[in-house]
Amino acid sequence: MDESSSRDFHRNFRIAPPPALPYLARMISDDLAWDAVQRRDRAFDGRVFFAVTSTRVYCRPSCPARRPLRMNVRFFAATRDAEAAGFRACRRCEPDQKRTPLAERVRAIVDERVEEGVTLADLATLTGTSPHHLQRVFKKQFGVSPKEYLAARRAEHFKRQLRSGQNVSDATYEAGYGSSSRLYSQSNARLGMTPATYRRGGLGMEIRYTTLATSLGTLLVGVTDRGVCAVSLGDSAKSLERGLRDEYPNATIEHTDDPALTHAVAAIVGQLDNHAHAIDLPIDVQATAFQLRVWDALRKIPYGETRTYSEIAAAVGQPSAVRAVANACAHNRVAVVIPCHRVIRNDGELGGYRWGLARKKKLLERERA
Repeated sequence: MDESSSRDFHRNFRIAPPPALPYLARMISDDLAWDAVQRRDRAFDGRVFFAVTSTRVYCRPSCPARRPLRMNVRFFAATRDAEAAGFRACRRCEPDQKRTPLAERVRAIVDERVEEGVTLADLATLTGTSPHHLQRVFKKQFGVSPKEYLAARRAEHFKRQLRSGQNVSDATYEAGYGSSSRLYSQSNARLGMTPATYRRGGLGMEIRYTTLATSLGTLLVGVTDRGVCAVSLGDSAKSLERGLRDEYPNATIEHTDDPALTHAVAAIVGQLDNHAHAIDLPIDVQATAFQLRVWDALRKIPYGETRTYSEIAAAVGQPSAVRAVANACAHNRVAVVIPCHRVIRNDGELGGYRWGLARKKKLLERERA
């Protein structure tokens, strides 16, 4: 629509012509706008709005509602123009509301398609952006890629099915894995054991552990064939061992001086005694998708620094989930490896710590030294 046509159109509706439009908006012809509406192209959301004369409603191009007849469609470059012409905002696509950020839109799409799955290319097409840009924005917002987020959601869904009593085969396909081989390759790291073993409360799982005295009290380190599954601090070996068995009641748990534990123990003790600044150990723990995002954010806190619960909530893309972040820290089963001691309250107070505030204070003092 050229400028003269636009003025004639608005004159017919007895309203003043809109102010000069941005260059990008002025370049959108009626044909291009109609094509975007037919394709429900999200890339045009906010740049053009279409109104339906038969319903007196205006929408975003991506609106999921049924497509109207072309003869009943009018186009506007701004919501104020559509409303001034007597149209009201659609209740489904809410064109008068601020557009949802790209990362949030991507997450919503992934959440809707956990079972069938969605590729990075599909997400880019649905959001009208490039795969590279989408990947970068999503990872910056949530700390994981869309693929990793989908894998975590599938694992979470799968575990819920198992807990409800569903058999492994049905739960596998309902979670969208397609085959048991894909399930084992994608979910073991998050489940911490094979699916059938998880459903039976850890039956068949083998954990090797050791205890030793450290400058911060008794330390227990437990490992499986996949990685570290337990790191706890306490006042006695007996209480820590009891806690491990309570956590995995049906697993085979053995106290041993297995050389496989040596590397993990050395790295953890080095961190406790301020001899090492980084721990790069594989972990084998159970976690929800949200806990994984929080724990990943914790592992990114530089040595000697702290973050508040609010800052971590913002880092994982849920600024209001401060209590949920604190809960995720409280469920951390691998002390120091996932440094939840580096998270403090907004007022500067230490907050809680699963292994005692005195130990949290000492750890922070040593790291800051």
